[in-house]
Amino acid sequence: MATRSTDSDPLVSVVVPTYGRPETVLDALDSVATQTYDNIEVVVVDDHSPEPVEPRLRELSFDVQLRCLRHEENKGANAARNTGIRAATGEFVAFLDDDDVWTSEVVEREVRTFLEGGDSVGVVYTGSIMQNGDGEVIGTYTPEVSGDVLTDLFCGRRIAPFSNIMVRASAIEDAGVLDERFPSLQDREWYFRLAQHCEFEPVREPLVVHRTDDDARISDDFESKRDVSYPLLVEKHRSLAADHGDYYERRFIASLSKTVGAAGLRTGHYRDAVTLLGRALRHYPLMPDAYVYLGLALGGRFVHRPVVFCKRKAKNLLSGV
Repeated sequence: MATRSTDSDPLVSVVVPTYGRPETVLDALDSVATQTYDNIEVVVVDDHSPEPVEPRLRELSFDVQLRCLRHEENKGANAARNTGIRAATGEFVAFLDDDDVWTSEVVEREVRTFLEGGDSVGVVYTGSIMQNGDGEVIGTYTPEVSGDVLTDLFCGRRIAPFSNIMVRASAIEDAGVLDERFPSLQDREWYFRLAQHCEFEPVREPLVVHRTDDDARISDDFESKRDVSYPLLVEKHRSLAADHGDYYERRFIASLSKTVGAAGLRTGHYRDAVTLLGRALRHYPLMPDAYVYLGLALGGRFVHRPVVFCKRKAKNLLSGV
């Protein structure tokens, strides 16, 4: 059973970037207010929303210390998170996207994991529940990797989105803040840097709820992911992978190419998906899911769309069993 935290517990800074989502950000902040851990400060960063969010925050019944900072121009989520990081004063920094919510024990469980793991632990992350726009559960994610995760990252092992992670402030000082040049894959890039300075530990329960409108959330600009984030990530960290040996360099290129290729498949960029998935398999042929994605990409919309439709219909039928 959860217990209330005390004033002697370390301060946790919660960074909430937001843009144009006044209703969902209130839900996100409500989930912070119900935490079983009390020593929290919240930094809301309004990334120049069309309507300033600060007046809406007055609707909250909030005992937690809260500050709202507003950018004078829209700079993107990475810049908003960095603004929050720089304003944070806590020993630990957690992140919550404005369309996600926390269950009540997230902060307590993550802080406890830090305290039990010792100073070598710099990142703690939790599992997830994924919900569609109707509030139905469409999937879950359970963390797996722990300790020195750098080679796991080279191999494409998943950590978690921002709403699931808490980072020791000293680890951020060592690794640096987020790279604002990345329009996507920014979390993956940051984890490569953090993993060079600290260990990662999971809380395996699904304690964060990610709300999505199914395909509507695949809003990443694929072209910017292909043309900016992908080559920039290779440029920044390929030599690091190579330092660990040819195997990890090949795994790094293969896993990244598969990730971006799968994004191309989901967004209908079939020719690009074929190129990227072929590159992934040339670097590391032992990825069964990459062969499936490649087959779908080769079939184009005449194969991929019917498969997606059938998958959804089957999921809907099974949910009614």
